[in-house]
Amino acid sequence: MPDRAANRWGWLNATVLAIALATFFSDVSHELVTPLLPLYLGSVGLAATALGVIEGVGDFLLSVSKLAGGVVGQRVRSKRLWCSVGYLVTAVGTALMGLVQGLWALLTLRCLAWLGRGFRSPLRDALMAENVEPRYYGRAYGLERTADMLGAVGGQVLAIALVWSAFSIGNVIVWAIVPGLLAAASMFFLARDRAEEVPKDAPRPPRSPFRPAFYWFLGGVFLFGLGDFSRTFLVLLTAYAWGDPNPDRTTLTLFVGVYLVHNLVSALAAYAVGSLADRWAKRPVLLLGYGLGVLTNGLLAFWFAWLPGLLVVVVLSGVYIAVEETVEKATAAELLRPDHRSLGFGLLACVNAVGDMVSSVAVGVLLDAGLGSPAFTIAAGCGLLGVAWLVVFRARMRPEPSTPAG
Repeated sequence: MPDRAANRWGWLNATVLAIALATFFSDVSHELVTPLLPLYLGSVGLAATALGVIEGVGDFLLSVSKLAGGVVGQRVRSKRLWCSVGYLVTAVGTALMGLVQGLWALLTLRCLAWLGRGFRSPLRDALMAENVEPRYYGRAYGLERTADMLGAVGGQVLAIALVWSAFSIGNVIVWAIVPGLLAAASMFFLARDRAEEVPKDAPRPPRSPFRPAFYWFLGGVFLFGLGDFSRTFLVLLTAYAWGDPNPDRTTLTLFVGVYLVHNLVSALAAYAVGSLADRWAKRPVLLLGYGLGVLTNGLLAFWFAWLPGLLVVVVLSGVYIAVEETVEKATAAELLRPDHRSLGFGLLACVNAVGDMVSSVAVGVLLDAGLGSPAFTIAAGCGLLGVAWLVVFRARMRPEPSTPAG
């Protein structure tokens, strides 16, 4: 067990720090590429549908690999080792994108990177839960999300600096391998595995590996996810609202800066949200976050072509994404049995990725058809169904009083 220190930072052990560092460096690598991708596709004559397909197919493979990672996590002794391999595959796949130009080559390498990213995710989340007491889940996952978003901000700042230094987009992408390798090294050298100890007199495990409350929780996550399209569309919408199909360096910086603001807001909100969820209750906080997501997409249905309105949406989106990504994991950790956390986190991530895939493809197709308002109205409607699910079935999603400590 981690130290049960009396001070409020007693949960912050070496493995938690390793996960935060790996998340930070990996997202620096990832975000050197992500905000430039929509603009690059546009520069070679590919529009919103291409972005939707790349993000959608990537999310599909992400969902499959997350489920695979969850299954593997149930059977291996070292989650740290396999997690490190996932970070390494992501780093290599992302960097190689800078050496190709065709759509299919880009799609293939993006998918390779996403396979590594998805595979490591449930292993990392389960490793976190094993090394933190349940009363600190919100803070721990909030710190991990803050590191993720700060890494995103750092990656975007680097992308802007390199673009201003006359680096080509291809060269910027290749340089993404450096922080990617640092992420893999942080996980491999600093994290520690902790084997679950099963008492000799422990009761026989139930037929289902998950409690009914977890399945009810997944239903709400899936419905909300059907309206939770890729946030890279905010970059594309900003470019549309600006009205410049061939941006210069100044304009390109503006577009990347929009995504930077989004992630900076998320970074500032994530730990505070996790701490609030620990002190208050996780499901009400998640419900508020989902409600803010519905409001954000509802506003986007009216403001998708209005630049000042888009800036408001960017800030609101950053807050609700912080709530969603932090409190979903903390809630799942609370509902899952310790011996099935890897599989449970894999299933949670898979459900999320399937919803994101459907939503991203649908939004891309509708935008290209000139149906921006219906695209975001449908997204808001799906999110509202997720909110309604959490409200109607809230009594079925209560954790058991005897939830074992991580």
